Amino acid sequence: MNIVLGVTGGIAAYKAVALARLLVEAGHEVHVVPTEDALRFVGKPTWEAISRRSVTTSVHEDVPEVRHVALGQRADLVVVAPATANALARMTAGIADDLLGTTLLATRAPVLVAPAMHTEMWEHPATQDNVAILRSRGVEFVGPESGRLTGDDSGPGRMSEPEAIAVRVEQLLSGSERGDEAEPADLRAPEDVPASEEAASEGFRGLDEAPSAETPADLEGVRILVSAGGTREPIDPVRYLGNRSSGRQGVAVAAAAADRGAKIVLLAANIDDAVLADVVSNPAVRVVPVGSAAELEAAARAASAGADAVIMAAAVADYRVADVAGQKIRKEDSGGRAPTLALVENPDILAGLVRERRPGQVLVGFAAETVESEGELLERGRRKLARKGVDLLAVNAVGWDEGFESSENTLHLIGADGSLVDTVGGTKREAAEGLVDAVADLIRDR
Repeated sequence: MNIVLGVTGGIAAYKAVALARLLVEAGHEVHVVPTEDALRFVGKPTWEAISRRSVTTSVHEDVPEVRHVALGQRADLVVVAPATANALARMTAGIADDLLGTTLLATRAPVLVAPAMHTEMWEHPATQDNVAILRSRGVEFVGPESGRLTGDDSGPGRMSEPEAIAVRVEQLLSGSERGDEAEPADLRAPEDVPASEEAASEGFRGLDEAPSAETPADLEGVRILVSAGGTREPIDPVRYLGNRSSGRQGVAVAAAAADRGAKIVLLAANIDDAVLADVVSNPAVRVVPVGSAAELEAAARAASAGADAVIMAAAVADYRVADVAGQKIRKEDSGGRAPTLALVENPDILAGLVRERRPGQVLVGFAAETVESEGELLERGRRKLARKGVDLLAVNAVGWDEGFESSENTLHLIGADGSLVDTVGGTKREAAEGLVDAVADLIRDR
């Protein structure tokens, strides 16, 4: 496949060298298009040696071939890594005064962006507005991750590792090759945003309030985003890393809130139709199927901007496979050796939503823990609450015979100050109603 790798002027440009090598070794035709600033970090000879092709930043070279347009027209995918805050601003404005800018305007291929900048720059409203605009145009994002930055700084803004970006590249290219065939939920066709992200971006438009006659309509008109189920991280086209979450607790939360008048967007991660039966016909609920953690993150970010409250009940995989196999991994091809799976960390979806929260928005997290005692459960919950920065954390014990795949559950609700707000339990619907009571109190306080 024909890949344009745009490199902009940040220290993370050194990581793009490894990305270019991975793409070349995967058999792709890689055209590196650096900016002038990028060449201050990694020189032209390096890019030419890795890509095995000539490199330029100018629109005035290869004029007879109309190179400044042809690169974008021929591309199957354009990747910008690293993408600095300046690069995101220029992409949003459509500035095309160098080869990378003209390539981005000339292409109709998918565009994948890997941001890299200091935390303050990433969190600045101007950058977040630019990201939102680019997402609305169908631009894909991978990262940034939270970690060590230049100097003594640490926090969100670190460019995703080359291996993780390469995995996303292969996913996008696989999606563009399948045409009208069924595709995994976290892939997209070349000119469309992912189906889940597109559906989530509809937000709460068109939903009707449908309170039950048996319950108070105290949440009438309140917009709540709920995630439920368990994400699946592909290993090959046949297998995945997953968990035992059925999604019953999150679906029960959505149903309970809808019955009290709320409008619900439910991000359903691999949930059986039988579990969703209580909400699929409810006019106050929009069900958005999602597959992997990456797709859940994209859908959550798309829908959360319009939510008054976000309740993240889904069990999200902490890690994904770094190198997803394009074909089924077969024992007969292994020479008698068991395959080794290298894992990379998934983004912290809940922490990202906390960073991007709008004023007055209520954020609720879940924590499922295997513990020896209730005291240990609460201790672990309080540590997680401190890391996440949510308004309320619902903690429950799980094991071989409790929590997952069970009809009953007990939730310990921990407030932002670490205090135990309530303990609610019984059937998962009863636990959900207790949680919704606590969320309604927080919304009223805001």
